[in-house]
Amino acid sequence: MVTFAAGGLLRRADGRICLVHRPRYDDWSIPKGKLEPGETLVEAAVREVEEETRCTVECGRFAGRYEYLVDGDPKGVFVWHMTLVEERPFVADDEIDSCAWLTPKSSLSRLSYNAERVLIRRTFGFDD
Repeated sequence: MVTFAAGGLLRRADGRICLVHRPRYDDWSIPKGKLEPGETLVEAAVREVEEETRCTVECGRFAGRYEYLVDGDPKGVFVWHMTLVEERPFVADDEIDSCAWLTPKSSLSRLSYNAERVLIRRTFGFDD
């Protein structure tokens, strides 16, 4: 059975994008999460990005999707471009203990997963 998740490439006015660190996995990724019952992909994307970054966001156009396996089962992640409306002070919790605002190019070395690096390269037109 496929699990669906949604998230966002959250961008500030200075062009930097937000990555989050999950202590449970000790990884860096774009903010994302699983859908709740009755939620659309866009609703889940906005909710997850706002919960994980503590920011208010505006959802834009679709950025892309990627898939990976979790314990042998497929997970599909749908990602939207998002702009920062209001940046609030970050408060760490058990799910997300840090966030970082990086240039899209520098995010490539911080991201833990190749599928997200591929999405960033494709979205921002990086060849390497």
